[in-house]
Amino acid sequence: MATITAAMVKDLRETTGAGMMDCKAALTENDGDMQAAIDWLRKKGLSKAAKKAGRVAAEGLIGALTVATKGVVVEVNSETDFVARNGQFQGLVKMIAQVALDVGADMEKIKAAKVGNVTVETAIADAIATIGENMTLRRAAALEVSKGVVSSYVHNAVIEGAGKMGVIVALESAGKTDELAILGKQIAMHVAAANPLALDPAGLDPAAVKREKDVLADKYRQQGKPENVIEKIVESGLKTYYKEVCLLEQASIHAEHGGKSVAQALKEAEGKVGAPIKVTGFLRYALGEGIERQESDFAAEVAAVSGQK
Repeated sequence: MATITAAMVKDLRETTGAGMMDCKAALTENDGDMQAAIDWLRKKGLSKAAKKAGRVAAEGLIGALTVATKGVVVEVNSETDFVARNGQFQGLVKMIAQVALDVGADMEKIKAAKVGNVTVETAIADAIATIGENMTLRRAAALEVSKGVVSSYVHNAVIEGAGKMGVIVALESAGKTDELAILGKQIAMHVAAANPLALDPAGLDPAAVKREKDVLADKYRQQGKPENVIEKIVESGLKTYYKEVCLLEQASIHAEHGGKSVAQALKEAEGKVGAPIKVTGFLRYALGEGIERQESDFAAEVAAVSGQK
């Protein structure tokens, strides 16, 4: 009986794209023979993943899951929106979100976590082989509070807890959790619509603030304004900028808040909740943001194939 080493498993995995446990099983079944193990995986349909790994996966679903004081948001990508409507894929996303809630947002820990008899990484590879498209767990993040709630909102949901955009918001408070949960969902909906860059001015990227200041200053220099006047105008302009991009300073999207800022709406809600409320963080994932999508020219592809015949 051949000794199956970690290096052998790694080589087979890189060759086939199959999951770690599947590669180990293939080598064990075939007494360490690499080619026989490759054939074994091909027969089981598990090596299909390797052929699809180069394709851009920019569709898929965002999963958002919260339980009491914890919440996670994950993005699992597929190549086409058609797969996002597949029940197996939807189940995969919900399963990954549940695992992230249990083990945290570390990607390697999520992939290595067991679900039944396989790891999440193997489950993804199995789904690739079965469904026939490349899929990737792109990112994951989590929020937690010591007391209070973490609330979620999923926009364009295709199933409960999964859709094209997911938001989680953490509210720290010793108040009534049922009231906090309602308020948390309202703020999560606001985040989805208004897309704030930070909680407050202190959380903004200093480079973005400097860029805004420079743009404002240059605009009024070109108009011939004196420097002391420009300084005051820039200060006023920054306040307007903060109202546009900082969650607590944005005007709430909810009509019942009467145009008040999110911070003012939170303050007003403290009476109903029965304790002070603090937003400790928010996360907003929009499907495919930042992914460079490949544009295909179908006519050119057909012509190319025709020319090869």
